[in-house]
Amino acid sequence: MQFNKITPSILQQFIKCIGEKYVSFDKESLDNYSQDETEDLSFLPEIVLKPRTANEISEILKICNKERIPATPRGAGTGLSGGALPVHGGAIISMERFNSIIQIDERNMQATVEPGVINQVFQDAVIEKGLFYPPDPASRGSCFLGGNLAECAGGPKAVKYGVTKDYVLNTEVVLPTGEVIWTGANVLKNSTGYNLTQLIIGSEGTLGIITKIVFRLIPYPKENLLMLVPFFSAEKACEAVSAVFRSGITPSGLEFMERDCIDYVRRFVDVKLDIKDEIKAHLLVEVDGNDKEVLMKECESISEIMYQYECDEVLFAETAQQKADLWRMRRSAGEAVKSHSIYKEEDTVVPRAELPKLLKGVKEIGGKYGFKSVCYGHAGDGNLHVNIIKEEMSDADWNNKVPEGIKEIFQLCVSLGGTISGEHGIGYVQKNYMNIPFNSVQLTLMKGIKTLFDPNGILNPGKIFN
Repeated sequence: MQFNKITPSILQQFIKCIGEKYVSFDKESLDNYSQDETEDLSFLPEIVLKPRTANEISEILKICNKERIPATPRGAGTGLSGGALPVHGGAIISMERFNSIIQIDERNMQATVEPGVINQVFQDAVIEKGLFYPPDPASRGSCFLGGNLAECAGGPKAVKYGVTKDYVLNTEVVLPTGEVIWTGANVLKNSTGYNLTQLIIGSEGTLGIITKIVFRLIPYPKENLLMLVPFFSAEKACEAVSAVFRSGITPSGLEFMERDCIDYVRRFVDVKLDIKDEIKAHLLVEVDGNDKEVLMKECESISEIMYQYECDEVLFAETAQQKADLWRMRRSAGEAVKSHSIYKEEDTVVPRAELPKLLKGVKEIGGKYGFKSVCYGHAGDGNLHVNIIKEEMSDADWNNKVPEGIKEIFQLCVSLGGTISGEHGIGYVQKNYMNIPFNSVQLTLMKGIKTLFDPNGILNPGKIFN
């Protein structure tokens, strides 16, 4: 697709839309918005625009659509699939000024927010009202809610409470051609026409730019208990996961960390944790609710199950600080691995009972292609984050062998009934693998939807599809 450059005349149109203060094209600004948290990739935009209203975004997109200027929407830049990278240059449309919690409706247990609100800021605001918004990705302290919708983010709480899509009732969206629409209704049940709301969620900013979100909320659980379970075998740890659910217990968090991950994290964050040399993996298990006695019985049952899978002594977090330290270790895993080496993170997901086969297969594929992997993730969901570490690999092997290995990992996921991304999205870095989970008919349907929403292909081009 052929795009045009931003001319002085187009620049003046942007300035007229949002004011000179919110239009940037100096080198420092362009550098700052040229990358997200995806590997070491960087693409310079021509301009950075910071609108404040849906109408301003509408006018910007009308200009971009008419002049064939690529427009890349951007949240906090915490994505891991390159979804916010301006791979064709053009304009970055930053949503950072859309940062208001418009209303928390306690009567209906709903909230209306703008997409630039930080996940944890929103969570804390509703907790003060005794309400709960569960989706909590590792970057919750910095990621924007709009980006969470774009990727359909999950996080540790997803195992019990579901992912972002399960809490969105309605969205206000600006289409690539400039129209402003609401996609649904502020109701818990809606069987009226096609579900445009769910189509927008997970579309990675390729179909429209979200400017308002209506969430449903649930009551906040008053109690939680947390335990760390060390295992002598990583595969046995994975086997224990589905056994917990088969027993009738649904934890509010069930996270897997193999030994290398824990070792990286211990060097990266100041948390004291003694680990025996023979320990190969840990499960971090949380239960929550309103009755502490019930939760204690659940923990006892979970412990009995764990011991059937050759674990060492189960450790209970006895204080709020110990709980915070353990969660900080898990949430720091990605940063810890990234600080150690150049890496590629693959967001694999399979039915949870197939997790042992996935982990074993990942290690075998790594041996075949000569790369090391560090694995951790949301075991309760079957969502394993596979971090491929460059370390001493030659550039030739990194650029040639690793992509073949990744392809085999994704083929394994699909053969086990899974797919190639659980919560990070496809974006820029995974689009070459989309023919693994989907056939030509499915891809043609998806591309047709993209064309219907964005006939000139100007919104977040170069993402999801080749």
